[in-house]
Amino acid sequence: MTDPASAAPRPIASPCTNICRMDDATGWCIGCGRTLAEIARWGGTSDADRDTVMAALPERMATLSRDSGL
Repeated sequence: MTDPASAAPRPIASPCTNICRMDDATGWCIGCGRTLAEIARWGGTSDADRDTVMAALPERMATLSRDSGL
């Protein structure tokens, strides 16, 4: 029987939408809501860090949408 803790790491789910442009006011990508630092470390960071970033994105995207009038 395989120990679940030793299972293969989760695939890296990226929120990237290929709309890569940074919002000057917030420093967030208007396509995915991440900062440049979050984007840069995405492939090498922990599941916990990615989960934390992913949890923040809906609010960031709502802010970007509201501020842009969309």
